[in-house]
Amino acid sequence: MTLDTLIGEPWADYGLLDSGDGRKLERYGSYRFIRPEPQAMWAPATADWTADGEFIPGSDDEGGGRWYYEKPVPKDGWPLSWDDVTFQASCTPFRHLGFFPDMAPVWTWMRERVADKAEPQVMNLFGYTGVGTLAMASAGAQMVHVDASKKSVSAGRMNAELSGMADKPIRWIVDDAAKFTAREVRRGRRYDGILLDPPKYGRGPDGEVWRLEEDLPKLIADCRQLLDADSRFLFLTVYAVRMSALALKELLNQAFSDLPGKVEAGELAVREEARGLALPTAIWARWSL
Repeated sequence: MTLDTLIGEPWADYGLLDSGDGRKLERYGSYRFIRPEPQAMWAPATADWTADGEFIPGSDDEGGGRWYYEKPVPKDGWPLSWDDVTFQASCTPFRHLGFFPDMAPVWTWMRERVADKAEPQVMNLFGYTGVGTLAMASAGAQMVHVDASKKSVSAGRMNAELSGMADKPIRWIVDDAAKFTAREVRRGRRYDGILLDPPKYGRGPDGEVWRLEEDLPKLIADCRQLLDADSRFLFLTVYAVRMSALALKELLNQAFSDLPGKVEAGELAVREEARGLALPTAIWARWSL
């Protein structure tokens, strides 16, 4: 089986400047940050890394750590743009900055899948701060955005206002993604596309527990029930490094064996500006018509 790589290229408000020795140097608008990156096993292009802040991981295995700043950085964040979407970036306690820049080629791909449909129905599960939701809404999709975090959904609404999309047909839903999807199946709903970016572990608003390896197959099976032969795509991303893209591909092959179209899998990556190399970030699998 062949695997494909989707590479996010630099854009005006984001770029991977350099990487190496287990770290990466990125620009987010006018600010520069250093973050841990275990897959950057090579040497950096230059040792002269000047940054406004750096995230130093904790000594445990729970993903802890904190930001250290060399220069003032707005605590409430600052606006960035991708295409016609504007959103707030900020230094979160989870080491990222409120969105995932490696998803840019995915946003473009999803837009292309539904370009010929009038008002396509698309659902974004584990939608976080809504950049993917707004990327689709701006292209004419009627969106259902689901996340268990009230804070993330509020950030998504704020990003919609920043983008001038507060009046777009978007349902902002605070709910457990698996439970909501199961209810949509019982309601007989259908979608033209589904984007899902499940965490390795998480909790729903009512204490529901999500474990990727245990719960993903059932969620994919429910998503399949929401799609039909006229639907266009399902796109799944996983940032759990112990899971294989081939495993995701076989999972989707089984779930979508009765539909036309194709199943593909591969890696997400970001293009480094210094040398043009591709830094891997996640794995993905997708079904598309």
